[in-house]
Amino acid sequence: MLIGRLILLLFFGLLASPISAEKITVGALSEYLNSLPTLQAKFTQISADSSLSTGTIYIKRPGRVRFEYDPPNNALVLAAGGQLAIFDPKGNAEPESYPLSKTPLSLILADTINLAQDRMVTGHEYDGKSTILTVQDPNFPERGIIRLIFTGPTPQLRQWVIQDQNGDQTVVVLNDMKTKLSLSEGLFNIFLNQKKRNSEY
Repeated sequence: MLIGRLILLLFFGLLASPISAEKITVGALSEYLNSLPTLQAKFTQISADSSLSTGTIYIKRPGRVRFEYDPPNNALVLAAGGQLAIFDPKGNAEPESYPLSKTPLSLILADTINLAQDRMVTGHEYDGKSTILTVQDPNFPERGIIRLIFTGPTPQLRQWVIQDQNGDQTVVVLNDMKTKLSLSEGLFNIFLNQKKRNSEY
């Protein structure tokens, strides 16, 4: 079921995107990611249990991300101040909190992204349409990997797959991407968002 949904998402996503003529170099991908201080996009997420969710993602490097899930899910995931906070969709007061550095997502939220670091890139492939880059924390490879999928010839991040230390995979497909926006710090403030959700539920 998961594989079937992923194939459909890839198919329709690639139809709407330009086809790459050749594999994009690691240097060009580093330069592209570093050119994105902010990003906003619609996302479709396929979780390890094959559940499907949609929403809007906001990224503000370094170290800040917001996954705002559409109803009826209403979950919220924030990263700021080195912490990743997962808010229960039922509005429980305290979010689950983890160090951002222990997730592969931290690799693309860094202040400066240097994919050329020794042992950081473990895979660099081209499937005829997309460049697929597999990345890990070279100091803590046991924390999982993130597989980044780009179309080109001018790179565009279309999708990522996070695989945790247990082998579970979460797929995020991006659409309607906007970059270089002015994003409020309040979008990522864990305390303020916790207070707001408590007042709503």
